Amino acid sequence: MKHRKNTGFVLIAAVIGLMIAIQFQTVSEPVERDTRDTWELREDLMEETELQTKLIQEIRSVEEKLAEYKTVRAQSKEQVLKGTLEELKQEAGLTEVTGAGLVLSIEPDFDLMPLGNPAVSVSPELLKRLINELNMYGAQHISVDGQRVINTTVIRIINRDTKIDGHSLNRYPINIKVIVDTVDTAEKLYNRMSVSSVADDFFIDSLRVNVNKPEPEITIPSYQDTIRIRYMEPVNTEKGDNG
Repeated sequence: MKHRKNTGFVLIAAVIGLMIAIQFQTVSEPVERDTRDTWELREDLMEETELQTKLIQEIRSVEEKLAEYKTVRAQSKEQVLKGTLEELKQEAGLTEVTGAGLVLSIEPDFDLMPLGNPAVSVSPELLKRLINELNMYGAQHISVDGQRVINTTVIRIINRDTKIDGHSLNRYPINIKVIVDTVDTAEKLYNRMSVSSVADDFFIDSLRVNVNKPEPEITIPSYQDTIRIRYMEPVNTEKGDNG
């Protein structure tokens, strides 16, 4: 009977001890888990803060690059427009040009002129034919007696004087400057004009056309008069693109 009581006491003590141990572990573990989680949260927070800082820096860097690209793009457009404008001015004859070419001169041939007769004016038709032939053989820019020849140039007789855009061609020699794209083209132009039949036609008016040797640099002045534009109107952008 006494042995049974001791066994029961031991069992009860063991259960109580086990319960105390479990309770102690249950109370102790949350403290350790909380401490660990706090450090982990702090580390995670620091990492997120660093990541956020990097992202902000990258965003600022991208924004700066975008601003630079926009500036460069705007400047590029401006440069393209300026370049296009200069090209158009050059094609229209509004700028002075220098390049390879040659000079032709028209002067009286006194051996063919009757004694005592004054030199006649150069024929507008012959001068136009000569200019057309120069263009056909590669001329890019032409001036006649210092007057730039452009698409709207007018050569005609006014009061018995041959004039180019109002400038009288009444003094000899009349120099015709021609600029081409390359020195080789200038050499070819020289060879062709040296045997041109157009130059022979000037003998009818007792005039001689001299074709001088090509030169690496010839300067032709810009067109000095006002270019009058006809049959052109500004576009009305308010009507849209359907008009």
